[in-house]
Amino acid sequence: MPSLSPTSTAHPIRWSFLVPAFALLALSVMIWRWGGTVADSQAYYDTARWLRGEIDASQLVAPFPYRVLVPAIAAILPGDLRNTFAALNWVLVTAGACLMSAAVLRAGLGHKRAVAAGLLMIVALPTFWYAPYLLVDPGSVCARAAFVLAVVTGQPWLAAAAGLVGTAVREENILLLVWLLAMRRIAFLPGLAFLAAAGAWIVSLRWLLITGLPGYTWAPSWWTVVHALQDVRSLLSIGGTAILVVPLAIRGWRSAPAVLRPLASLLFLMALPPLYAALCVRVDGRAVWGLYPFLVPFAVCAGLQVRQGRG
Repeated sequence: MPSLSPTSTAHPIRWSFLVPAFALLALSVMIWRWGGTVADSQAYYDTARWLRGEIDASQLVAPFPYRVLVPAIAAILPGDLRNTFAALNWVLVTAGACLMSAAVLRAGLGHKRAVAAGLLMIVALPTFWYAPYLLVDPGSVCARAAFVLAVVTGQPWLAAAAGLVGTAVREENILLLVWLLAMRRIAFLPGLAFLAAAGAWIVSLRWLLITGLPGYTWAPSWWTVVHALQDVRSLLSIGGTAILVVPLAIRGWRSAPAVLRPLASLLFLMALPPLYAALCVRVDGRAVWGLYPFLVPFAVCAGLQVRQGRG
């Protein structure tokens, strides 16, 4: 593979301009559905209301209260809960875009592709359709983007911290720590300690801190699969979320620099939970959105070899 040209990293990013630009862009995309609640988002909103003491725990629905970090932060912030929760998601979307840009820049792909990475994180169906609702997915995507930046820059402690925080947002992010340890990206004992801490957090939430909720199980069912294939709205949301990023990632896969190659195994690992969920419950575009931090770095590599071959 041709090496990156010297000019690809010659122009630094003006973060003082880019961060507010990303923030304004994200706000312009999100404002149309700001603070909405339906289905899952209502459950997360109720979790934040419970943390504020506004409702009884009997009104909570598992497993949503176990994904407590984002609702807890929203509950602590002053003001109307809907606005603070949506504003928190706006900040997380902006931060995720900035972290993605930083990761691509540190991978040596240049400022233009770095900005493009941030734009792919923001100018997307999930940012319009899901992020303004009171969901925890923006927090999960942001934590995963921080993890990717840490992997690209070779900072195992930042990666471990991102994995631990991500686990507090959504439990499947514990797989980030599993990958970090399995791929020997962190020393064994510290990595095992972080993994044990994440596991202890999950266990303590379910059996010590938030108790008495009705049990739930996710069991694979052919009926669920058949029904999902007939759910036009769900299929459209998945297709709309994947339509740009996935083809670009496939195209850029081979031309990606070596520093991004480890993300391939991470992508496959993190795709397992949504694939299993698709056998058990209704899924939508959020299943693909959660993989954006692993897809976008490959997506911005599309056309890289062609340009270098001409340059």
